[in-house]
Amino acid sequence: MEALTQFVNSINGIVWGPPMLVAILGTGLFLQLRLKLMPIFKIGMGFKWIWKSRSPQAGAKGDITPYAALMTALAATVGTGNIAGVATAIALGGPGALFWMWMTALVGMATKYAEVLLAVHYRETDSRGQQVGGPMYAIKNGLGKNWKWLGFAFALFGGLAGFGIGNMVQSNSVADVLNVTFGIDKWISGIVMTVLVGFVLIGGVKRIGAVAQKVVPFMCVAYIVASVIILGMYIDQVPAAFALIIESAFNPVAATGGFAGAAIMLAIRYGVARGIFSNEAGLGTAGIAQAAGQSSNPVESGLVGMMGTFIDTIIVCTMTGLVIVVTGVWSSGLNGAALSSSAYATGLPGVGEYVLALSLAFFAFTTILGWSYFGEKCWEFIAGTAITMPYRVLWTGFVMVGAVTQLDFVWLVADTLNAFMALPNLVSLLLLSPVIVKLTNEYFANK
Repeated sequence: MEALTQFVNSINGIVWGPPMLVAILGTGLFLQLRLKLMPIFKIGMGFKWIWKSRSPQAGAKGDITPYAALMTALAATVGTGNIAGVATAIALGGPGALFWMWMTALVGMATKYAEVLLAVHYRETDSRGQQVGGPMYAIKNGLGKNWKWLGFAFALFGGLAGFGIGNMVQSNSVADVLNVTFGIDKWISGIVMTVLVGFVLIGGVKRIGAVAQKVVPFMCVAYIVASVIILGMYIDQVPAAFALIIESAFNPVAATGGFAGAAIMLAIRYGVARGIFSNEAGLGTAGIAQAAGQSSNPVESGLVGMMGTFIDTIIVCTMTGLVIVVTGVWSSGLNGAALSSSAYATGLPGVGEYVLALSLAFFAFTTILGWSYFGEKCWEFIAGTAITMPYRVLWTGFVMVGAVTQLDFVWLVADTLNAFMALPNLVSLLLLSPVIVKLTNEYFANK
């Protein structure tokens, strides 16, 4: 087992090494430039479309509102990466890592916009009359039958990765944090999560969307409010925190306290890697959710979809990062969720660690729901709709397994499969970029 772990670890180091990070960032930058920075200039329009998309669009194809689709995508992306991932980036790369997370998000908005646009443009109607889409359908219908194998590869990697990164790893995080903070036995947390997940999955995407559009805004707003309260208490430290973040992004950080010091490349590496892990721009998952949304134009779906990256990284991750920096615990030597917990406990003595624990639990639980849909559509692409119910039963069972099992190897395998998901998606984005630009120009020309 040790030899297998070392082998997978070596593969992981390759697929998530500098070439992959450059490929994801480079694709995002390429698309951002081809779109003439439209995703950045149209952030205001993106928020406008989020507000408008709360209501069903008459005559538009789709099974849920675009708002519910966005919340489903956010349910999957706003998770442990926003709490533990940000802390890990800062602990290993210094405060400057947060700056590179911002840069990743800005180019990632173009990637997410393109993923969603293609997913909606090339989506299909399945045997049940539901709208389905994502990178596998964009590859199949956009690049032609000769490329279908690449779509199959994406679906296979995504379908397998989901059971790890989107299921067992998340249920394990919930069970662990509730056990450490509140003393709740892991098997109890596992049973409760299994029952809740099973209840939601029975209703399919409509129930997932209905739950997501209620829970996700609540949990994001509650977390942001708690963070803003802490930042208000440390308001005199906020300007210095921003200065430190920007300075550290371009200059080495000396060792201090328990912090071992970090070169500029470490800030870039961990900032980019954790940014991608958090917002999933480049993995193609958001398009799977948005393809189910009612839409009369793929560009409008893209505008809504790209805001997921903005909300996830520019807003939620920034809250975590700023609290860690202003409270001064970033140099304590702690890492991951423990560092974030220390920051919130310092900022809100007596309640901060409980706020963070509940936030992490909610974030991880909704990730299970969002990823359940991603995985379902991947397996349906491979085996047809007959696999849907067996998949849901299996997915629900793995929630319990994850809650009570040690998952270091599962995390490693799932993280590696995530990288393999990105490759087919990036290829399709580059090859279909003329379609992305054409549809975008036509839309805004008509406007």
